[in-house]
Amino acid sequence: MIEPAVEARGLDKRYGRVTALDGIDLTIARGGIYGILGPSGAGKTTLVKCLGLVARPTRGSLRVLGSEASQQSRALRARIGYMPQEPALYEELSARFNIEFFGRGAAASRVDPLLEMLDLAGRARDPVRSLSGGMRQRVSLACALINDAELLLLDEPTAGIDPILRMAFWGEFRRLRDQGRTLIVSTHQIDEASHCDRLLVLRDGRVLIDCTPEQLSARGGATVSLRTKGGRQFVERLADPAHELLRRFSVWGPDGVEELRVRYDTLEETLVTLIRERENGTVNA
Repeated sequence: MIEPAVEARGLDKRYGRVTALDGIDLTIARGGIYGILGPSGAGKTTLVKCLGLVARPTRGSLRVLGSEASQQSRALRARIGYMPQEPALYEELSARFNIEFFGRGAAASRVDPLLEMLDLAGRARDPVRSLSGGMRQRVSLACALINDAELLLLDEPTAGIDPILRMAFWGEFRRLRDQGRTLIVSTHQIDEASHCDRLLVLRDGRVLIDCTPEQLSARGGATVSLRTKGGRQFVERLADPAHELLRRFSVWGPDGVEELRVRYDTLEETLVTLIRERENGTVNA
């Protein structure tokens, strides 16, 4: 039986009196893209840091790639690629130097393809301080990818980049996933949830929901607008459209349906609803 890429039980992280993570339980299988979603302050960055062995949990157990994270061994760290939310680069040195430095021991042949993929080839020899915020983000991603790590932890990797390059990033993430890599990607862009194989939604340092994108979408409702051949009109909110829609036809349209429109909730709307339900104590995780 293959061990999970990450397994955490009762994971807490406190900074003084502030609780950033509060009893996190999660299991992340190998070879997938695991998205971490949630509003600002939910604990996304802290969780990524703990899973990437950048921060030590205050309490709880954590196994990463089959080893106890508390060991913090150099061999385990070498199997992990980490991209921080704020690029941690050598500003006075070139993009190429930064990538080569963070990829010590990596094949030199990997540098040029990464520069091309991230649209950095033309600025590879320029000092990082001269690059835009989006370009620095790309250099930071290249530094995380250069070692061909088994586990990649990417904190807001697509922040500040244009939509076309964002699509290229996700194409590369899927390619790495298909090669057997495990990717943990935090994001506040809800539309990126559909690119993930599984989602963890955080709120106030706790797990709100752990599911697939399809399962999250299914928790949303729909607004139905209908006009019958007899001229009657209905606008109704359905909490469970998959099961309610057909049943409602017998009420709405015994004389025949002339027009039917169904607007399903977006993932963002569904997530906001779940967060509000959590605050009211009515959500089932």
